[in-house]
Amino acid sequence: MEKKILRRTFLKRSALALGGIAVCDFNRLSSAATAQEGKSLVFFTKDISVSGLLKIYSRINEGMTGRIGIKLHSGEPHGPNLLPIELIKGLQPHAPNSTLVECNVLYPSPRQTTKGHLETLNTNGFSFCPVDIMDAEGEAMLPIPGLREFLEVSAPSTPPRFAPGKHLTEVTVGKNLLNYDSLLVYTHFKGHSMAGFGGSLKNIGIGCASGAVGKQQIHGEGWPKGPLFLERMVESGKGTTTHFGPHITYLNVLKNISVDCDCDGHGAKPTCNDIGILGSRDILAIDKASVDLVYAQPEGQRRDIVERIESRSGLHQLEYMKALRMGNDQYELITL
Repeated sequence: MEKKILRRTFLKRSALALGGIAVCDFNRLSSAATAQEGKSLVFFTKDISVSGLLKIYSRINEGMTGRIGIKLHSGEPHGPNLLPIELIKGLQPHAPNSTLVECNVLYPSPRQTTKGHLETLNTNGFSFCPVDIMDAEGEAMLPIPGLREFLEVSAPSTPPRFAPGKHLTEVTVGKNLLNYDSLLVYTHFKGHSMAGFGGSLKNIGIGCASGAVGKQQIHGEGWPKGPLFLERMVESGKGTTTHFGPHITYLNVLKNISVDCDCDGHGAKPTCNDIGILGSRDILAIDKASVDLVYAQPEGQRRDIVERIESRSGLHQLEYMKALRMGNDQYELITL
């Protein structure tokens, strides 16, 4: 009963959110500055093609300067739900001086070693441009500014603003992350067995952490699910977003929306229809908009992915990003 109430409540709130945001035609906007006051811009298209992707990217690429890392999820070899390679292959040339970037994984997989990871990238078609396994030659420590102060100030609050347990005030990332001036976060939005859903936050929060050390810091001993894991994942993501400042931007592709991540080589067949592509310079806004669009699907389409999100407390990602002031959960959805 509690789960049904949670779902019904969230659907109601999502419907209100979708009703309260401006869903408009970009052609009628004179500039991005026409966003409603206090709301972040999220661009959307139903056109899941290179053309649609480039249309979205052209609206969010203002901070993409210098050497650009394109953070994506390489997936397991021949993963059943991977995004079409043509999408990223068509996007990459439009990000000058760019390299596809990834880190090794912690769990048993060919991607646990740099050699196996590079072979997987080649198998899955990522052989058309430079690729950098960022922790291949070592690690670096990224501070998470303000986290220690947040924990100290929030500790006496009722109800608590964070889960009890070990939190991160710094995170270990692949050292080559520091070689990039900008980061383009290209994300396949789908479910996740531990996080509930994998959006832009999960892509960098887990994906930029080094395989040997950083991912263990986030998962903790025994890999427990729940709020503490989710909060450490968000904290890790904050380290990366703070590091790049205005030079980070986000694309979420809502296609092949399985309940499973691409880290599962035998992921479940999607039961949710493809939705479209979103882009924003605000990580909270884009992940919130992605979740809202999933919840707005007909019951038969959203049921499995919503059950995965709620059974893993996945919405807590959004709540904690807001608590850490990583972005804005109020957004204007602009349809191109």
